[in-house]
Amino acid sequence: MQARGGPGAPHTGVVTEFDDPRGLGALRDDDGRLFPFHCSALSDGSRTVAVGTRVAYTVVAGHGGRYEARAVNPLLTS
Repeated sequence: MQARGGPGAPHTGVVTEFDDPRGLGALRDDDGRLFPFHCSALSDGSRTVAVGTRVAYTVVAGHGGRYEARAVNPLLTS
């Protein structure tokens, strides 16, 4: 049995940190798990995202056996 929200499943969360010069960031999902991402994972074509931005993304196996966020898509707020 696969855990809820496993790899490849859609997730939502909030960007908790982003280093513009390096293009590296991290986001926390709604269950409190932390996932790193690179600016190339931003789906909207931008190379930056503000801390606190709510995003949708998928989780994939990354380098070194760690899971990371991919297809990071900022969500519109109303």
